[in-house]
Amino acid sequence: MMYQHGGDYWNYPDFIDFSANINFLGAPKPVVEAARSAMDKACHYPQPDCLRLRQAIARLEHLDAGQILCANGAAEIIFTLALAIKPKKALLIVPTFQEYEQALKSVDCEIAYEYLLERQGFLLRELPAALDASIDMMFVCNPNNPTGTVTDRRMMGKLLKRCQETNTLLVVDECFVDFMESADGTGCSMKSYLNQSRRLFVIKAFTKTFGIPGLRLGYGLSADAMLLQRMRACVQPWNVSLPAQEAGIAAAKETGFLVKTRKALKEEKQFLLEQLSLFSSEDKRGFFIEVYGHAANFIFFSSILGLSELLLEHKIQIRDCSNFPGLLKGWYRIAVCAREENERLIQALCQIRQTVNQKEGQIWTKRQK
Repeated sequence: MMYQHGGDYWNYPDFIDFSANINFLGAPKPVVEAARSAMDKACHYPQPDCLRLRQAIARLEHLDAGQILCANGAAEIIFTLALAIKPKKALLIVPTFQEYEQALKSVDCEIAYEYLLERQGFLLRELPAALDASIDMMFVCNPNNPTGTVTDRRMMGKLLKRCQETNTLLVVDECFVDFMESADGTGCSMKSYLNQSRRLFVIKAFTKTFGIPGLRLGYGLSADAMLLQRMRACVQPWNVSLPAQEAGIAAAKETGFLVKTRKALKEEKQFLLEQLSLFSSEDKRGFFIEVYGHAANFIFFSSILGLSELLLEHKIQIRDCSNFPGLLKGWYRIAVCAREENERLIQALCQIRQTVNQKEGQIWTKRQK
């Protein structure tokens, strides 16, 4: 399968990468040191049940270690859920993270789609009509990737209530919730509902917030002990490496880093939004950028066709979102990066705007003649 994600460092090693929504502060030094020190024990197998890591996450999330399942990235949690449950029919709110669909198709699951619409701001405003007793599993990414929009707690509560009535497992991906301005994502997080419902499963990861995608470390949260047991039976032993476990234990202590991240993110995102607003155009003739969601550490917008290719000429990667279900060419996502990188992006966009508008003006002049 052709690579369909952002963060293609290996093909573009000397490019500025706005395509992967990773914390631009990078991994905290104690996390890097913990992973590096773990190599001194590489002659040993990692702890098979990740007990020490689960205990560290339990303290971070204020849950019980028995409610936590660790994995080789959030993607493994998603695929393991599909394999453990083998749903006959599932519901996806799209456009959204593509691994949900891939995991469901791997177990021959029928998929129903609820489309978020541009005219509604890509927001989920009412309960999906397709959510009935035939749906075994439903995925909701919140904040949503790639649209950067948030389904509020009121609507999430309605979804959970409906899923309890239809006996549907509501899987909520909260991998970006810690980037939100509230200290713990309380504006939308469903974590506090876990002990009230066995029909709720929450996915989180260290990947984005702590800047360690190369280590692969995600985790699932559930109050359903039987479900977690079934999932453990579906994964290989030692699925989380020793460096990843040690990095996660160190990261779980870095609550101050999360506060620092949100402060830096707020400042840089505001800078980018102000700059991008200068490219807005009511008639969308010539070069334009129209911003939509930006609740997490990335910004979702529409623009001219081929913008991602034009930016490659400036040695900048952004995420072309046209391969997300429900989106066409002209939709893009950029991560919020450090100031120098953000300024480079704006400079490149200004140059592209000048070139595009000059060509547009020439075409318009010819038509008038």
